[in-house]
Amino acid sequence: MSFAKREAVPKTFSISVNQFNYQVFKGIRMLLNLLLQVDTASIGSSVVSKNIFDIILESGPLGVGIIAIQAFLVVIALYIFIERYLTIKAVVKEDDRVMQNLRANINSGNIATIQSICASSDTPLARMVEKGLQRLGRPMPEIENAIENVGRVETFRLEKKVNYLSLIARLAPMFGFLGTIMGVIKIFYDISLTDNLSVGVISGGLYQKMLTSAGGLLVGIIAFLGYYFLTMMLDEEVNKLERSSIEFMDMLHTPVK
Repeated sequence: MSFAKREAVPKTFSISVNQFNYQVFKGIRMLLNLLLQVDTASIGSSVVSKNIFDIILESGPLGVGIIAIQAFLVVIALYIFIERYLTIKAVVKEDDRVMQNLRANINSGNIATIQSICASSDTPLARMVEKGLQRLGRPMPEIENAIENVGRVETFRLEKKVNYLSLIARLAPMFGFLGTIMGVIKIFYDISLTDNLSVGVISGGLYQKMLTSAGGLLVGIIAFLGYYFLTMMLDEEVNKLERSSIEFMDMLHTPVK
């Protein structure tokens, strides 16, 4: 058995193909250079002379106004987070102390001492127990309902202002997108007037307008993280209040020693 001999490719044909590929590559490179041509001297000077505040001021009245609103929103978000965090932390610590005093006195029947402890403690658990003590002598379901009603009110107090963080997390990015869209509209309007579609004109206006989107997303992330963290703390505290109220009801059922 024999194989047919493969005809060799002419050397001149191979050279012409390589030259063609080189010319195509060279043409593509020249086209890219033409499209992305930028004055390097002007870039260097702008990088040196401009900072983030200069860019914000150059974004126009609308951009400055939206960024000012976003700065105001992040201040509010940080204030709410810090205030609620410190409040919930103090409540958790004080409730633990109140529960320890309850365990030490309720089994011995020191009702007057327990009422004094609850009256001197400004915590959700103390108010729940105090309401339960005011219903002593009545049926247990009525005592439980009274404690549960106070528990709902105290939960609402703990959650106060936390939902504002969720609102800020949704609202801030919308302001940012609004600023960017309005900026893009202005860019295309200027292009329609000047008939100048260069990359420099488009990118020079667009990066200024996208600052509002970046700011909105940053504020939204901060507010969302604060909201999520506080929600976890609240869930833990509400669960602890429920367990403490159950323990208190069990103590009432336990005979006095």
